[in-house]
Amino acid sequence: MSLDVTADSAVLAAAVADAARLLPVKGIDPLLTGLLLSGRDDELVLSGTDRSNTVRLRRTAFVHTDGEVLVPAKPLADTLGALEEPEVRLVVEGSRLAIRTPGGRFALPLMDGELHPGVGPLPAAVGQVDAGELIALVGKVASAASKDDALPLFTGVHVQGRGDRLALVATDRYRMAIGDLPWRPAGELDVLVPAPLLSEVAKQARTAEVITIHADGSRFGLSWPGTQLGTVLLASPFPDESRHTDAQVDAVVEVDGDALAGAVRRVAPYSGPRAVIAVELGDSDLRIRAADPQNGEAEETVKATVDGHRFTHGYQARYLSDALRVFGSARLRLSMRHGMRSTVIALADVDPGEANLRYVVMPIRMPSD
Repeated sequence: MSLDVTADSAVLAAAVADAARLLPVKGIDPLLTGLLLSGRDDELVLSGTDRSNTVRLRRTAFVHTDGEVLVPAKPLADTLGALEEPEVRLVVEGSRLAIRTPGGRFALPLMDGELHPGVGPLPAAVGQVDAGELIALVGKVASAASKDDALPLFTGVHVQGRGDRLALVATDRYRMAIGDLPWRPAGELDVLVPAPLLSEVAKQARTAEVITIHADGSRFGLSWPGTQLGTVLLASPFPDESRHTDAQVDAVVEVDGDALAGAVRRVAPYSGPRAVIAVELGDSDLRIRAADPQNGEAEETVKATVDGHRFTHGYQARYLSDALRVFGSARLRLSMRHGMRSTVIALADVDPGEANLRYVVMPIRMPSD
């Protein structure tokens, strides 16, 4: 095995850290904890896989000697991340990959690259989307996905092409985030993607302008200049969000998002062990209240425009706070229904040509019910 390259320390450290986040730190197969480094034609390619996720990053480097090696990803990331010199040299020395700077040498053991499963190409491209819009929407939608691997269906984000709009939907059974944004389709797309992969895109693609989406019957991928990320699809059918978004509404409320979020935040500490707060619809306001024998009681009134019936819903304080947080300080529209039926939170004013987000929160029975 041979390899000898010189690269910008900060650029290489960031790339290795990005790749290492998608690889296991330890596991049954130690080879999967490794990162393949391939140097040729003034380019260093970093690639790895845990058999579910794949990553391939291309970075400019001065290649003294072509070659490819497999080294442990985390120690490489830790070492490069601690360097302060502007340039670093990676060179094979016997059974080690030496990381050299003018004042230091660090050596990692070489792993058997011939036994590594390799990183295949992404599926065919099915469309493109504005990177900034996708990053912003993914961060809000993926937060509603479950982190419980025992129910893999709810750990995913449903990604579906609907004409010239790309829809993203996630739920953990207690809440649901529904977003859509413009895209340029080049094929059909209807897949369930693990939420962590999409969240990783939000971390890595901040300098990208356009992201290309790839998919086939078993894999999903995203790419932009210098980066390719892929993952296997979740095979479970996903709940239909239309039963929440298309159902008849009993009351529509428009309210300042900051004011409502602040009231919920201040009242929540009084909500007791069940953490349930009440939202009561008045003629021109919302009354946010909570009470508990141990914690005391709290009530706050928020000005609002209320159209329709008057009733009171109970909500899990954390879920309602999470939903309001993703909208920031905008004016919101709450579409509410009687009984234990969903409330849909959305922006009061939406530009049809921009990304759109709706957040579904399920009411919960009040302690007195």
